[in-house]
Order: sequence, then C-alpha cells, then structure tokens
Amino acid sequence: IKDIRENGMKVGLAIKPGTTVEHLAPWANQIDMALVMTVEPGFGGQKFMEDMMPKVQWLRTQFPSLDIEVDGGVGPDTIHKCAEAGANMIVSGSAIMKSADPRSVINLLRNVCSEAAQKRCLDR
Repeated sequence: IKDIRENGMKVGLAIKPGTTVEHLAPWANQIDMALVMTVEPGFGGQKFMEDMMPKVQWLRTQFPSLDIEVDGGVGPDTIHKCAEAGANMIVSGSAIMKSADPRSVINLLRNVCSEAAQKRCLDR
C-alpha cells in the first residue's frame, strides 16, 4: 500500500463472491476503494449475484467514506439494489454495450447512484 501511494496512485482491493467481507476489513481504513464482485471473475454477461449486497451494506455501514464499487451483472434491472446497498461506483459492461441506446443506460445508472448517495447523506 505504501509503495502504491508513494507512486501517486490510489489503492483499491477487490473481493470475489467466495471471499468474506471480513477479509477486506483490516485494510479498509488504508484503501481508497473496495470492489465487491457480483459475479465470478472471468467473463462478461454473467447473472448478477444479489446475495453479495450484504457485503456492500456492511462496508458502507462500517466505512461510510469508502468508495465501494460493484462489478458484474450491473444494469438497469440491478442498479437500484447496488445503489441502495451503498455502492457509489459501478462497472457495467454488457448492459451498456449491448443496449440500443448506451447513453440512456449510462444516464440511468448515474442518476440512480447519485440519488442513492444523496439520500444516504440526508439520512445521516
């Protein structure tokens, strides 16, 4: 982590579905971003694993200022779950690239995340 920061970069750690969020916890105060994989890493187009949302919720509760990203199966049908759980960064490949109107999908994803973040600020 020290070497990464000394080279002017931000630090992120990722956990895949089979890794408990507690494995990331000891490092959370030293990182800029936590990535919660919502599919098994390897290839695009996989089905979103909703059972990963408690990991996002736990991270958001324990580390309110941490950037929390989700990657895997994120699109118009799943973005609300991600944003409400506490994700403020997303990766959405297939949902955007396979859309007839990628710009509208991007706008929807951004708007849902922004609205959820604003609501979290008001709830504090």
